[in-house]
Amino acid sequence: MVSTIVWGTGNIGRAAIRAVEAHPALELTAVLVHDPAKAGRDAGDLAGLGRELGITATTDPAAVLAAGPRAVVYAASGDMRPTEALSDIVSAIRAGAVVVTPSLYALYDQRNAPPELREPVLAAIAAGGGSLFVSGIDPGWGNDVLPLLVSGLGTTVDVIRCQEIFDYSTYDQPDAVRYLVGMGQPMDYEPPMIAPTVPTMVWGGQIRLMARALGVELDEIRETLDRRALDTTVTTRSMGEFAAGTQGAVRFEVQGIVGGEPLIVVEHVTRVHPSCAPDWPLPPDGAGAHRVIIEGSPRIEVTVEATDEDGNRSAGGNATAVGRLVSAIDWLAEAEPGLYDALDVPLRPAAGRLGRRRP
Repeated sequence: MVSTIVWGTGNIGRAAIRAVEAHPALELTAVLVHDPAKAGRDAGDLAGLGRELGITATTDPAAVLAAGPRAVVYAASGDMRPTEALSDIVSAIRAGAVVVTPSLYALYDQRNAPPELREPVLAAIAAGGGSLFVSGIDPGWGNDVLPLLVSGLGTTVDVIRCQEIFDYSTYDQPDAVRYLVGMGQPMDYEPPMIAPTVPTMVWGGQIRLMARALGVELDEIRETLDRRALDTTVTTRSMGEFAAGTQGAVRFEVQGIVGGEPLIVVEHVTRVHPSCAPDWPLPPDGAGAHRVIIEGSPRIEVTVEATDEDGNRSAGGNATAVGRLVSAIDWLAEAEPGLYDALDVPLRPAAGRLGRRRP
């Protein structure tokens, strides 16, 4: 079995513990946390499993890596601490571990990643013999392998569109919703997550990855942005009140331009209440969905709804992103050391997990 640690126990980390514990080829051997209040708690408790796993969380990365784990699921955030995240990941690779993570956006398309990110990773691989596979948000498969798979079903393909359509009032990160995305803020507030060039920084790698798989040259990557204010004050179950006149919905696109036209598009439509921007695309049940639309002959539309943690749609999206990463670990452990992307790592069936239920 592949000795595996989970580094971070937030939204992604909770799902990662559950995924590693359920995988028949993996053995959870340690959990790393940053918050001292979580140290000493059992991994099963932190993951919401309702039972103990016999692994207590620690705040000591050096000691955990010194034990020589074969794999690391790096689930700590890289949004506001990219330098620290890179340092953590490099230290794990140098220790000889296979690392899977969604935290370094620029490495989604690792071939075109900035040298300041790529070179330390390659140096660590050469020194320690570890590997790195970065994929993840929205979830990663929704913006790379799924649209590419579905595109192969068409006779002709005119446009590939990947959508995330979500009710953000169910998202278990209030600070991110209110301050990074700007929900509930005055309309003159500039949300960091949708500031010019930031969407391209985050999702541009997925656009480039799809273009590479499809054999097309991108002219450029463009961004569009639309924001709507709430007409009335709304109260949400998990995040409280959002005032009338403040931002209640955001819609943006990251467009891969081919021959002067946006032919590969990643689109986000997010709201804190369904009454805001009702003319924009809506998820089938109001909660949230990921959708791939292939405009062409035939026109193909695939909608994926995932739920986890008592029916939470956001948690379901996190779990599927983690599932893609965790399912890659045993393949990576057998592969040559290297820096991999979603076109390198095959989709893995749930071998050994069919019919396996949590106690």
